[in-house]
Amino acid sequence: MNFYNEVLDVLKSDERFFSDDGQLLRNAVYEAAMQMDAKLIKALYDNEETRKHFFTDVDGIAVFDKVGFGWVINNREFLPDSYTRYKNKIGLVNNKGEYISASNDVELVFPYKDCVLEGGQTKEDQKRSEIFYNETLAPDEVDRLLYPKVFTNAKRYTADGVQSITDISENDNLIIKGNNLLAISSLLKVYEGKIKLIYIDPPFNTGSDSFNYNDRFSRSSWLAFMKNRLSIAKKLLTRDGNIFIHIDINQSHYLKVLADEVFGEENFVEELIWSYGSPSGGRAATPKPVNIHDYILHYASDYNNRKQNRVYVPYSQKYINDWFKYTDEDGRRYRRRQRGKDENGNVIWEKQYLDESKGVPLSTVWADIHQVYADPRAYKEGNTADVEVIKEFKGGQKPEALIKRIIEMSTDEGDIVLDFHFGTGTTGATAHKMHRKYIGVEQMQSQIEIILKRMQNVIGGETAGVSKEVNWQGGGSFVYCELAKLNQNYVDAIEKATTDEELTKLYADILETGFISYKVNPKDIDVNSDEYIKLSIGDKKRLLMELLDKNQLYVNYCDMDDETFGVSEEDKAFTRSFYGEV
Repeated sequence: MNFYNEVLDVLKSDERFFSDDGQLLRNAVYEAAMQMDAKLIKALYDNEETRKHFFTDVDGIAVFDKVGFGWVINNREFLPDSYTRYKNKIGLVNNKGEYISASNDVELVFPYKDCVLEGGQTKEDQKRSEIFYNETLAPDEVDRLLYPKVFTNAKRYTADGVQSITDISENDNLIIKGNNLLAISSLLKVYEGKIKLIYIDPPFNTGSDSFNYNDRFSRSSWLAFMKNRLSIAKKLLTRDGNIFIHIDINQSHYLKVLADEVFGEENFVEELIWSYGSPSGGRAATPKPVNIHDYILHYASDYNNRKQNRVYVPYSQKYINDWFKYTDEDGRRYRRRQRGKDENGNVIWEKQYLDESKGVPLSTVWADIHQVYADPRAYKEGNTADVEVIKEFKGGQKPEALIKRIIEMSTDEGDIVLDFHFGTGTTGATAHKMHRKYIGVEQMQSQIEIILKRMQNVIGGETAGVSKEVNWQGGGSFVYCELAKLNQNYVDAIEKATTDEELTKLYADILETGFISYKVNPKDIDVNSDEYIKLSIGDKKRLLMELLDKNQLYVNYCDMDDETFGVSEEDKAFTRSFYGEV
């Protein structure tokens, strides 16, 4: 019997670790180990083989190696098809581990839900598979990962041009390049409890979009990804703040339960339906109805104290023609309603003037705002100055009118708006024109290039999007900076590598830095061995990713003065200014 079977036999003594159909619940075992579960540890100690493998004698005391046990449990050779089994174990259970039919207390349970997934979104070539470098870290391993980071390459963009800077003020708008989990963790030090509105349009995890971290474990990875970020977002909101999460049908129901858990079900405000297309024309017939809408989940930091302005939708021309069809002597259009009769039997009419009406009260179905990249008006000749479509971007660009409505609902001028899935910068462009302060976070360089160009156009007084509606004339400024990379440089290099030679050189460079995971013994890895040589390029990349210390992806603020990291004096000055410690 091999060692893995021995471990499995020990686990079979505990029914907590197996489903009704006999499948091992690997995540339950892992979490029990991380929490030093007494029953599990005793079972492992009582077995001679597992005791020799996982326990060390220190002055007569048996010390349990939970990290080593965790690696065995997560090893591919230990139930290699467990990912497939895992994805069938994601579901709705109550606080006793029973299904929802037994209780009204519902939470979403999924593998590694209490861990941190440091997942990037750096895939910029849609023909290349995303590297599986997201990391599941047990709570006690997450120490330096979420520490505030050092900023570099800081610049201020104004109508007069771009200049390098070493300081930032509380009134500056801010665009950060870097992993959004680590960026918003850094924001906490300065902005906790200060953000009035958060709007995010995260990866939808459709199976065909860019969130391809692990297609066999997709939902659990995605949920961990979202939970980590939403938990920090909650801390950033003001007491009267609001968050709007844009999503589609693929994960909307799972996201709703997850967000209920993070923000509190009592703080759920509404589900908005954004109908982004016409039900007719331009769509091929299929057996099932054509989908033309997304969802936007709206939560408040505190439901009873939330900021929520009244918003009205302008009347359609047809509505005006049908109802405001009368004109008085001054040329003002009005509609009239019968309010009874006078004593002579004549009808009493009440006039309601069009120019005095605010419009139709906002509903939860938004069918009047269309998706800009699908708008045929965008390609009409002679209309290019007013088109907000970014032709370099082939994804789902959201219209400024959509963001404008959300900003109108939940903020006033001067409030801070955050979007940490900045994309093409629509939230920033709209907030800038509406005189709100904003913070945007984006990791992909191709997106950053689009954002900077777009925001410079906004400062220059562009007429696209909502510019005319809000009478935008240009002006203002924003600050751009980047998280200072450390091991992230190797992540980028590994992703771009295409040959064995490149990977072998990277391996040597990584070992030389010393910034490798404490779990890895370099002596155990022989790049000249037959076992290593037989690995595919993809597996070699994954191996190198596992070597890297994920707590060292970016330079921590507390390490800024360490000469090892080579932080410039200019970057030090800006970083201190950002954290208010000049």
